[in-house]
Amino acid sequence: MLRVWFVVGIAAVIFWIYAIADCAFFDRSRIRGVSRGWWVAIVVLIPVIGAILWFIIGRGRAYRQGGKGPIAPDDDPDFLRGLRADAEQDERIRRLEQELADLDGDDGKKGGPKKAGPKGEPQEPQEPKHHDGPDATGEAGASGRPNG
Repeated sequence: MLRVWFVVGIAAVIFWIYAIADCAFFDRSRIRGVSRGWWVAIVVLIPVIGAILWFIIGRGRAYRQGGKGPIAPDDDPDFLRGLRADAEQDERIRRLEQELADLDGDDGKKGGPKKAGPKGEPQEPQEPKHHDGPDATGEAGASGRPNG
């Protein structure tokens, strides 16, 4: 029986210390009843009963009924603002990528700027020459390994 009382006493001391620490570091805006200093005094001066009172009365819930609680993302104005900003940024990136693609595409297209020929007249851009032979640089040769 002595061992049982010893274990219960150790559990009560651990519970009491946990209640003191929880009361001291708990969010000030969620403490109910009296102020934090009074709760710490109650828990310290009335060890087990004060700790039980702290957890039942003093420690507020994460979100109170009727108060400001969690809201769905589609009802949260900050979340919606962030979505709009993300959509605008995605649209801007898409436009810039399209402009880059257009600029890259103009180099080899008919509508792009034409280079002057040897006599100054406009000349159509030419396609780059491809080496189709087996000994072209980077192509696989007879051994199956790239040349070059």
